[in-house]
Amino acid sequence: MGNGVAQVSAAAGYQVVLNDITDAALTKAMATVEKNLSKLASKGKLSEDDVKSTLANIKTTTSLEEACKDADLLVECVFENLELKKKMFADFERICKPECILGTNTSAIPVTEIASATTRGDKVIGIHFMNPVPLMKGVEVINGQLTSEETTQATLDYIAKIGKESAVAVDFAGFIVSRLLDVLMNEAVKLVQEGNKPEDIDKAMKLCAGHPMGPCTLLDLVGAEIAMHGMETMERDFGDRYKPHPLLKKRVLAGLLGQKSGQGFYEY
Repeated sequence: MGNGVAQVSAAAGYQVVLNDITDAALTKAMATVEKNLSKLASKGKLSEDDVKSTLANIKTTTSLEEACKDADLLVECVFENLELKKKMFADFERICKPECILGTNTSAIPVTEIASATTRGDKVIGIHFMNPVPLMKGVEVINGQLTSEETTQATLDYIAKIGKESAVAVDFAGFIVSRLLDVLMNEAVKLVQEGNKPEDIDKAMKLCAGHPMGPCTLLDLVGAEIAMHGMETMERDFGDRYKPHPLLKKRVLAGLLGQKSGQGFYEY
């Protein structure tokens, strides 16, 4: 997700610093960005100059301090773990300048919970990009209890500038997108448990419900562990009806995560 956010931001003219914990991870991220840009150029959607300027707008570093110290807007994209996110936001408060907007790309964890790790809740906001970031048009925006109107407007302006459209959601676990999609994907896992083939589930939802892709394909794209963590967050807040199916947990334990692991309901 992080490399996708970096790509669309740099393409819009923003100066971007992409941070990860290893040089290998950053090399892989930039290779993905270059591949994405090359595809767009080959289709005539970008010029070679556009590709060069986008890449020139992205710097990489394994130093969190270096990445954050001059940032006007930060977008955190670590995996769905509340304690890790709170630790990150405590670090951001220490490192970032006071006026920096602290955005989280969380797909399910309430923004107010993440913001509780800081004393600047007015600057914390949810900026939930969809995967793959360069292709998906929508961005879910979530205000925490203390998010200021100034922070919200600046975030909406940023989303518009990068060529995306905003959908504003209320700050409850799962928001809008994950609240609906995670339940759909969890139900698809139940259908597989009952003997339905993933291919038939996906075909039925595409042909009969007009979905662009079926829920099993979507789960493989999102990542089984992401959906499981989302369901666990919603189960905590809303009760057992959001409990992740046991088969979903087993698939995560077995490493059948989807595209990222090479195998999910389908092979990649």
